[in-house]
Amino acid sequence: MKKGGGTEEGLLTKAPEEESLIPESTAAPADGSSSKLSSSKASGASLFKPEEEKAEKPGNLLSHLSDFLYQKLRFGNDEEPVHILDEPTIDGIVRYIKSGKCKNIIAMIGAGISTAAGIPDFRSPNSGINSKLGKFNLPSPEAIFEIGYFRRNPAPFYALARQLFPKNLKPTLSHCFLRLLHQKGLLLRLYTQNIDCLERLAGIPAEAIVEAHGTFHTSHCLSCNCEYSLDWLRERIAAEAVPLCLNCNSPVKPDIVFFGERLPDRFFDLSEEDFARCDLLLIVGTSLQVQPFAGLVDKVHNSIPRLLINLEKCGQDNLVSKILGLGCGLDFDSEANFRDVALIGTCDNGCREMADRLGWKDDLMQLIDQVEVTNAEQMASQQESQHSEVPKKSFPEVPKKNESQ
Repeated sequence: MKKGGGTEEGLLTKAPEEESLIPESTAAPADGSSSKLSSSKASGASLFKPEEEKAEKPGNLLSHLSDFLYQKLRFGNDEEPVHILDEPTIDGIVRYIKSGKCKNIIAMIGAGISTAAGIPDFRSPNSGINSKLGKFNLPSPEAIFEIGYFRRNPAPFYALARQLFPKNLKPTLSHCFLRLLHQKGLLLRLYTQNIDCLERLAGIPAEAIVEAHGTFHTSHCLSCNCEYSLDWLRERIAAEAVPLCLNCNSPVKPDIVFFGERLPDRFFDLSEEDFARCDLLLIVGTSLQVQPFAGLVDKVHNSIPRLLINLEKCGQDNLVSKILGLGCGLDFDSEANFRDVALIGTCDNGCREMADRLGWKDDLMQLIDQVEVTNAEQMASQQESQHSEVPKKSFPEVPKKNESQ
């Protein structure tokens, strides 16, 4: 079985109908994922019952096909689901967290969590990004995040990158809520599609974060692989220049995952163990359109509650999955739902409501103040460094050439 939850060799892919620009976040589940399959254990012989017996039950063929897939491909797990929530509502989620039984929350976040920080949501028609990039005559909007195109022409990407670094960038209330989960010992891991580093700025430690689509935190030369820091890259982006390597003058690329590139090994290595331990899945600000990230929703056990905080419902079963009974995705509206809950609205409003209901309002407000002070101090330090007598002291030294070459 190849890693990557339904995408070949774990390459970043998007839904065919999507026209969005950047990887943000309903497809086949990853290997080992949970599914709401038929619990019957039909033997192989049951597939060959007499014709008259088959005719007695409408949909018999689909039922057998579902059983066959279950037996042969082993989607999901053999256990009957347990109803963990007393009701599939926000109140049910809150009572579950307060009960003390919820100890390993996994958060999956997307671009919607950062819009309040001034970073545009590239799926929004009002973001203005397309108009800003019109002068580059891109072959398609997606080309800006295709590695082959970047190698040929990195200028459009860096024009867009300037939009990712608004002045006074700071974490949102939602980022602070996630840090609060960490401080309370409830956050097992945070899986993010975002490349803005706001999780780090919120004070969530790097070991608690999986940056599924990479990060701007570090960058590397495409030719000699020399590494550069975020501060170095930010200065060049602000100067409206394509960052070039100090060693060989080749383009420098941030360590984000472009379409056609493989996701970091850390994503695959940790997700196998993490999602087996997860006892609550929190999905915030993502439309669940980009694989293999979107397939993570099915990697938790088939009993585990899943809470979506988003502007609209997403990630629900597609028609084929429903017919086959594979249960890929979220299920908010069916009578059979016992674990999926949607809190519709902005990410900040949803996280604020959760904090209020949990009795954490004061804790959250204090943490927001603390994060703002910390970021202000860091920003002042960076500005002082940039205006010091040695303005480029934060730049990496030019690597020495290998004399043996």
